[in-house]
Amino acid sequence: MDVMARAAEIEALDGRVVHMEVGQPAAKAPLTAREAAARAAMEGTVGYTAALGIPSLRARIARHYVERYNVEVDPSRIVVTTGSSGGFILAFLALFEPGDRVAIASPGYPPYRHILKALGCEPVLIETHAASRWAITPEQLAEAHAAAPLKGVLVASPANPTGTMMTPEALAALVEAAHGLGIRFISDEIYHGLDYAFPAVTAACLSPDVTVIHSFSKYFCMTGWRVGWMVLPPALVRAAERLQQNLSISVPTLSQIAAEAAFDGAGEMEAVKHGYEANRLILGEGLPKAGLPEFLPVDGAFYLYADVSRFSDDSAAFARRLLDEAGVAATPGVDFDPVRGHNFLRLSYCGSQADMHEAVERIGGFLRRG
Repeated sequence: MDVMARAAEIEALDGRVVHMEVGQPAAKAPLTAREAAARAAMEGTVGYTAALGIPSLRARIARHYVERYNVEVDPSRIVVTTGSSGGFILAFLALFEPGDRVAIASPGYPPYRHILKALGCEPVLIETHAASRWAITPEQLAEAHAAAPLKGVLVASPANPTGTMMTPEALAALVEAAHGLGIRFISDEIYHGLDYAFPAVTAACLSPDVTVIHSFSKYFCMTGWRVGWMVLPPALVRAAERLQQNLSISVPTLSQIAAEAAFDGAGEMEAVKHGYEANRLILGEGLPKAGLPEFLPVDGAFYLYADVSRFSDDSAAFARRLLDEAGVAATPGVDFDPVRGHNFLRLSYCGSQADMHEAVERIGGFLRRG
């Protein structure tokens, strides 16, 4: 947020900023989604829906699992949520009690630990490494559990901020290890669909006892619509329903209508994905030539996590200089990883190809000037 505020100040003075700090698609929601919402808004009263979501949307999400992953998911296990953020709140409340310890990968998405803390739980950061493609391993999970019992583990693939993915074998092994230890497993799959290195696998195909959290925000470019979903173990659905009834009554109706129609706009979304792939190539080839050769595998999502330790041991200060002197807005790694994040920057590549070429040129000039 500090980077965004400073970028706005520069732009207010007619400065040019290449925005790579925000994980928000620049593309619009699918036309099918926008048209469906507009029709519904004009046709009559927009009221509450069932707490679990509009039945036809839940059925369409279930069909999506057959189409994309070839796995059957009963619509009764699907809960529509206010984005993935609402999903995390409902899932954590349904799964855990205050004081419970929940393992999460470091680096990782900051709200995981912030929401857990707000609910009285204890996030347990597990440092990931290149040898495991920056993913938690069964051995690490068992070690953390032996130190003090864990009640849950949360993983994301593709991940934010790293853009790395777990292989299908690694995900399956971690699910099996968690079940063997009696640890609840949560899979954040919000960036599914944006996979480049190899196809993403849903944890829902590995076990009926996992909790999957997804959203229309990233692949479907619907961040501001605030609509997502969960796939829950059958025993947790009623708890999630009662929580949603009390916390928000239901997810915004127009957003649910738009979300159902968004599945019919897959052609548009695939075109957007191809744009991200082109941007990924521009950065992957251009940044080493510009003088920034060290970054994690760019497997999926739309993030590149770059090691800037050869230039600075303070990524926040480095990001400020990069913005002020080169006009490139990037996110320092300190929020994603309290221990090693001072060595990293996250670069979001969900903008235009022209922006990516310009960013490479500007970063190269900045690094050459020292």
